[in-house]
Amino acid sequence: LVVGHTPGGGAGVAPGTLVKIIGTSTCDITVAPTSEPIGNVPGICGIVDGSVMTGYYGIEAGQSAVGDLLHWWVDSVCEGDDTLHRTLSDEAARLRPGASGLLALDWNNGNRTVLVDPRLTGLILGQTLHTGRAEVYRALIESTAFGARVIVERLAECGVPIDRIVCCGGIAAKNDLFMQIYADVLGRPMLLAGSTQTPALGAAISAAVAAGADAGGYATFEEAQARMTSLRDERFDPDPGAQAVYDELFAMYRELHDSFGGVAGARADFPSLMKRLLALRERATGVGLP
Repeated sequence: LVVGHTPGGGAGVAPGTLVKIIGTSTCDITVAPTSEPIGNVPGICGIVDGSVMTGYYGIEAGQSAVGDLLHWWVDSVCEGDDTLHRTLSDEAARLRPGASGLLALDWNNGNRTVLVDPRLTGLILGQTLHTGRAEVYRALIESTAFGARVIVERLAECGVPIDRIVCCGGIAAKNDLFMQIYADVLGRPMLLAGSTQTPALGAAISAAVAAGADAGGYATFEEAQARMTSLRDERFDPDPGAQAVYDELFAMYRELHDSFGGVAGARADFPSLMKRLLALRERATGVGLP
C-alpha cells in the first residue's frame, strides 16, 4: 500500500473522480484504467500502475503547503494559536472575494505540482498600510485554491478529465470557509468523504479485496467501494457571483504563477497587475484607498 494513495480508495476514487486529501499539505489522487493508456502529463510525477486499485493507473499530484501555510501565518508571523486561527477564519469569512486586494503564491514550501520546483518561494502582492491579518489569511487560502485549480486544469488538458471532487482530511472536515472558497475558485461542488478515517478505510478496502469473496471480502475494488464508502450529506456548491470574481483573480494568479515559475514565454505586466487588484478591491468594497 502507498500511504498517500490509500485515502483515495477510502474516499471512493474512480475514473473522473479526484480525491483531495487536505491537511498540512495536499495529496490529489485520481485513477485511469490501464486498458486506456494515458500519455505524459507534464508536472504530474506520480503515475503508477496499480498504486491505488488493481487495473488502474494511480495518478498523484499535490501541493507542498496548505494547512502549513496558514500555520506559518498564524504561528510564526502573528504569534497566535488555535484561537487565533478560529478568529481569523471567522473574520476572513466576512470578506467578499477580491475585497482584500491581495494575491498570493502558495509556494512557501516550494511548488510540487505542476512546476515541480522545491526552490520556488511564496509571495503576497497588493499589501498596503491598511492590510489586516484576516485579509492575508483569506488570501493564503485563496492561493491554495488557485494552485488546486492549476492541477485540475493540467489533468484535463492531458486527457484526464475530472467530473467530481471528493475532499477528505482534517481541513475538509473542519473548515467550511476553506471548502466554500475551493468550490468558488474551482467552479465545482466540493463533496466530503463519509469517513473521517479514509486512510484506514482505504487499507481495509484493499484487505477485503485481497481476501476475496470466498473469505468474506469482495471480488473487486469497485464492489468493495460501493459497499464500504459513502459521502456526507453536506456539500459546498459554487456561488456564481464569487466564482466570477475568482475567475478574474485566477487569471492574475496564472500571470504570477507562470512568470515566477519560469514558464516559457510568460511575462506578467506587474504594474498593471497591481492596479487591477486595486480596481477589483474597490469594486468589491465600494471604497477606494485614501
